[in-house]
Amino acid sequence: MRIFIKTYGCQMNERDSEAGGAMLAERGHELVTNENEADVLIFNTCSVRDQAERKAIGKIGFMKKLKKTRPELIIGVMGCMAQNRGEDLFRELPHIDFVIGTGQLHKLPDIVESIAEERSAQVTLLDPDNAVLTGMGAHCQNSIFASIAITRGCNRFCTYCIVPYVRGREISRDIADIVAEAQELVDGGTREIMLLGQNVAAFGLDGNINPPPPDHSPFAELLEELVKIEALKRIRFTSPYPSYFNDRLIATIAANPKICRNIHLPVQSGSDRILKAMNRNYTAEQYRNIAAKLLDKMPDLTFSTDVIVGFPGETEEDFNATRSLLNEIGFDNAYIFKYSPRSGTAAFKLDDDVPQAIKEERNQILLKDLAERSAKFNIKLNGSVQEVLVEGVSKRNTERWSGKTTNSKTVIFTPSDGIKPGDLIKVKINRVTAVSLFGEIVEKE
Repeated sequence: MRIFIKTYGCQMNERDSEAGGAMLAERGHELVTNENEADVLIFNTCSVRDQAERKAIGKIGFMKKLKKTRPELIIGVMGCMAQNRGEDLFRELPHIDFVIGTGQLHKLPDIVESIAEERSAQVTLLDPDNAVLTGMGAHCQNSIFASIAITRGCNRFCTYCIVPYVRGREISRDIADIVAEAQELVDGGTREIMLLGQNVAAFGLDGNINPPPPDHSPFAELLEELVKIEALKRIRFTSPYPSYFNDRLIATIAANPKICRNIHLPVQSGSDRILKAMNRNYTAEQYRNIAAKLLDKMPDLTFSTDVIVGFPGETEEDFNATRSLLNEIGFDNAYIFKYSPRSGTAAFKLDDDVPQAIKEERNQILLKDLAERSAKFNIKLNGSVQEVLVEGVSKRNTERWSGKTTNSKTVIFTPSDGIKPGDLIKVKINRVTAVSLFGEIVEKE
């Protein structure tokens, strides 16, 4: 059968879609990029943001017309929204054939093939007590960049977040399995790997909700094994919880330049009062101390972050504390969200008392600050020589190529003979904008 997969939401969903597609391809099915050519439509959905959920519902609902003209078409829903709504989706979208939850990815091929034979609706959801990691290591094809999911689920229960309810408790894969997957990818041409998890730095601490002591970090142990893979040139990871950056993990990152010098460090708010209401188990001062420790070991480190504006009860003073912290740390990238209530979370019971206009105003203020910080940071890089991992032809100008620095900065350059994707090159920066660096190659591998 020809199968089309549409993905909504985070990098973990993207990875699940790839793994699901790979398992289907192993059964002999064909993955297609045009939904009109498909025998099976699979929508991998998100419940973290209301907008993503509405968008998915709208798209799947639109498929009802297609199903009328092609009754043999199989339509399925997987991912966080599928886990969250379960059998209710059959009542809301009666034209769908199956719903599969977040912990049952390994069953996808069997379900698709069963429906093709029996034409009976099916639903299979995550059992929190019997979560499995089967299928997480499947990949569709090798590329320069690849993602590896190392954990599933989350134990933190931030009051605004539905992830623990739809992805279950934290469970980690074995280090040996992850290293073997990475080695296979690298043997096939991968040069940069992104490690994924809802709380990636809590790897190996399954069932323990408290951060480990300063000298213990299973995640650091995993990183130390991965850097031994000779042809692997860069390692990134997302998304970690700040409290897990202990001395052991920080020392490991600092000692291994293969681990990229850009850390995604979600803060959410700079107000202790709001952090407490969010059930974020750190204060703004503790967050500052973690960032300071990282910078002390790696002065060239850059940070990105997640921020929520307009959380219930957020005052102007609370917002200003957040704005001050963002400028103080100097984030040159940030994902800024306007709070929206999510049914099933603890915060859903709170009064959403910050007007939408105020949320929008605060959002725009932080976006403007971010643009100014990013521009100032890039200006400092003008004239410097940067190590760049080559990605390939630039999307905007086919005569130029692009790549990224260890700080995740995009660099545009004129290619030279023999350059290929996956190469590490040195580029002298001679022009900058707020979002990109431009330069010429001065050295290659």
